[in-house]
Amino acid sequence: MQNAKDSFYISLRNRLAALNPERTVMLRGAVRPGILVEEAEAPLNQPPGDVFVLRWQGLGADVELASTLVAQECEIVYQTCGHQAFGGLDRGRILSQMDEELLTILQPLFTPKMNYAAQPPAPMLTRIFWDEPVFSPAVAQRDRISRSVRVVVYSYQEPGE
Repeated sequence: MQNAKDSFYISLRNRLAALNPERTVMLRGAVRPGILVEEAEAPLNQPPGDVFVLRWQGLGADVELASTLVAQECEIVYQTCGHQAFGGLDRGRILSQMDEELLTILQPLFTPKMNYAAQPPAPMLTRIFWDEPVFSPAVAQRDRISRSVRVVVYSYQEPGE
């Protein structure tokens, strides 16, 4: 499933960079598109604001098919405090903007599966695909407003995976 997880992340990262090059994050001294995989980063006390954070959850498989179909849930969380110039009073507006960005980068609901362990990355034989996103209600805590979105990502296992 690692190739599917990597392909999902890289696809969303590239789509976000094309859609909104201003949404960035500084991590380990490098400016990157504003999306990260929680398990691939150093532990954070508080997830960064105005950034999409991918968290991989439960895993399942259907082995009754000709090729094993694996599914893993991805929770995408994001939060904002709004702009300081507006005293944070625009945080709902910014959360709505992030909702729209996420909906946009999740379309289309598929991408080629790549092996990013190879250099250069090697295309695999299948695509990964995912369900429509399920948005949770927004949650306000002090000066932050946040949301989580769940997406189930599917991948057919290929030889050698």
